Amino acid sequence: MSRSERKWDHIRFALQKRENNSSVFDEIKFIHQSLPNISVNDVRLDHSIGELSLSSPIFINAMTGGGGEKTYQINKELAIAAKNTGLAMAVGSQMSALKDKGERYTYEVVRKENPKGIIVANLGSEATADHAKRAIDMIAANALQIHLNVIQELTMPEGDRNFTNALKRIENLVNAVDVPVIVKEVGFGMAKETVETLSSVGVTAVDVGGSGGTNFAEIENKRRERTLSFFNEWGIPTPISIIEAVCESENIFVIGSGGFLTGLDIAKGIALGANGIGMAGFFLRILVEKGLEALEKEIETLHNELVFIMTSLGAKTISDLQNAPLIISGETFHWLNQRGIDTKRYSQRRIK
Repeated sequence: MSRSERKWDHIRFALQKRENNSSVFDEIKFIHQSLPNISVNDVRLDHSIGELSLSSPIFINAMTGGGGEKTYQINKELAIAAKNTGLAMAVGSQMSALKDKGERYTYEVVRKENPKGIIVANLGSEATADHAKRAIDMIAANALQIHLNVIQELTMPEGDRNFTNALKRIENLVNAVDVPVIVKEVGFGMAKETVETLSSVGVTAVDVGGSGGTNFAEIENKRRERTLSFFNEWGIPTPISIIEAVCESENIFVIGSGGFLTGLDIAKGIALGANGIGMAGFFLRILVEKGLEALEKEIETLHNELVFIMTSLGAKTISDLQNAPLIISGETFHWLNQRGIDTKRYSQRRIK
């Protein structure tokens, strides 16, 4: 099977799988504030993640590219939606276009449609410095996303089996490129040990990519003759992974992704410490099934929901929301307690 065919397989299977909001989000509860003392007009959604100045904390996360005309059209419409709604956007892995120049147009369309937007390039941890520079140049990227997908590769029939020296390669990329490097897990979460290790080699931003969103183990298992079913339930739930990442280092920017479906989910992710929230499969399904206009309307709805929630909490800014008091219960509390993370830091804080 060609790389292009495999990419379309991923999209097809992802669209078949209906995302269910992870129950672990229900274990995060905001503490109601009866006197928020602000208006909806006071709330601002603009925010910064390191060197990236964003008009919204939501961004369109990496999905596709390199799959011919079908992925070209998807990326074109996602880029239009990003431009019209003020969202940043990451493209899917560009390795296919580095190996086959005929696939470049499926990525280049993103910058063509959104010439002034924040665009994030994407490669796997096998990439060299030359790969990274070419990927960035291909779309005039503002940042580079390096994805970690060990479980996906192990489940993929034709996937990689050797993951040695990935950290060294990431360190080389951080030192070689002139844009921020974001290291992203593709759906199985990041533990605090991983974040600590990445921080030690100069990585300043991670996307935890927790379980709860698109499950690439399930997708790859559909392509296997004998399934590795134990990987279908593998991973760290997104809210837990955000907390693990935030508690490990105050010097690293954390992006939450994996299972976010509503403005409330987004608000909870930010309140747990995420600097931004990436959404992929949810947006892709709306685009493919209902069209561009429906996607833009959904993004507007998410923004409005987030503003209402922030108003109710008295949070004028994203930084304020990161200080909103909340309660963590259930399995999430149990996990964090076992990991030595004190959840009282969330329940006893306040917006100043």
